[in-house]
Amino acid sequence: MNSPASALVGIDWGTTNRRAWLLAPDGTCAAEISDDQGVIAARGRFEASLGELLARLPGLAPDTPVVMSGMVGSAMGWREVPYVDAGGPLEALGHQLVTVDAPSLGRHCAIVPGCRWRSQDRVDVMRGEETQLLGAVALGVRDGWFVLPGTHSKWAEVRDGRLVSFQTFMTGELYALLSTQGTLAAASRDPIASPAAFEAGVAAARDTALSNALFSTRARVVGGDMPAAHAASFLSGVLMGAEWHDRARVWGDHPPELVHAIGSPSLAEGHATAAALMRRRLHILDPREVHLAALRFFASHIRQALA
Repeated sequence: MNSPASALVGIDWGTTNRRAWLLAPDGTCAAEISDDQGVIAARGRFEASLGELLARLPGLAPDTPVVMSGMVGSAMGWREVPYVDAGGPLEALGHQLVTVDAPSLGRHCAIVPGCRWRSQDRVDVMRGEETQLLGAVALGVRDGWFVLPGTHSKWAEVRDGRLVSFQTFMTGELYALLSTQGTLAAASRDPIASPAAFEAGVAAARDTALSNALFSTRARVVGGDMPAAHAASFLSGVLMGAEWHDRARVWGDHPPELVHAIGSPSLAEGHATAAALMRRRLHILDPREVHLAALRFFASHIRQALA
């Protein structure tokens, strides 16, 4: 652990892709690589696949531990790691890492457990986003509402460093499906970004069922009220707007002035527009810096545990 070359390897191992960071002892990022070897591609050979990834990291010490998050801990991953229930401190994840056997690698390897939230008859789960939220807490953002846009967009409430609730929206997945397959795909060809169409989509999601607002994408095009090239922007607005209008109903008469977003500028841009339309402010946290903050936390915890 005390090697001057490296302190920790952190891996965000998703379904189709993975990204790895090599953390130096001073907490800086010494190297960063990514590839398309997600859990689907690595299934049945996770240990070997990890070894191939580690071999590409320069200056990696032979005893540097590895911490993995994301779908690698799911039923389709290396080892199914049980969810931990939301409500506790996010820092507790440091004590809840699950070791995986990797004898050929000769180093400590562990997986971050996902989180589960229950409320009466509702249940939700996340894998990977809990690490990002931990990173936000490590950076000092210990309270507030967070949106983590992506294939499965997450909205989370954090209070005093505790993940007290979260909900998932299939926004990214629905957009990918609807814009390439089915009725709306024909209306979404050759898209041209249109801020006005996006804003109209956000508004359309406010007062009707989502399925009706989605169909209005096609109706506006075939009815001559919107150019086909703007349909993708309108569709994106409907889906993101559905998230924000749902949150507005949850917040009621006490909406937050500020919402934190953990995502790339391209993913967070639409949410920033939706936030402005809802008269809220969006504070965007860089996902790379957030993840590195979480890795620094894990490195410190593991260093103490292995001392």
